Amino acid sequence: MEEKKSTTQDIEQVLREIGEKIEELVKKGADAGMDAKEDIEKKIQELRDNKTTLEAEFKKGKELLERELRERSEDLKPKLEESKGLFKEGLKQIGLAFKTLFSKK
Repeated sequence: MEEKKSTTQDIEQVLREIGEKIEELVKKGADAGMDAKEDIEKKIQELRDNKTTLEAEFKKGKELLERELRERSEDLKPKLEESKGLFKEGLKQIGLAFKTLFSKK
């Protein structure tokens, strides 16, 4: 689970860096000449659109992963409870076996 969080954090960091690069380009575009400025603004708009798309896809993927995790944990919870009961019963039987084994002598 830590690996998933780490991956999520890495993706969020990349998206932040993309936003910072876009802002950098905006500042450079302001200093550029008129012709270059139009090209830069066009590229900046394309980058912003792509960033928005990436963020939306990331959000969908994150929600899907969280829903899948919840569903899996809900499916496994009854099985874990049953296994816990069986494990306790097994330990109890082992204890009774040792008690019987040592009390006969």
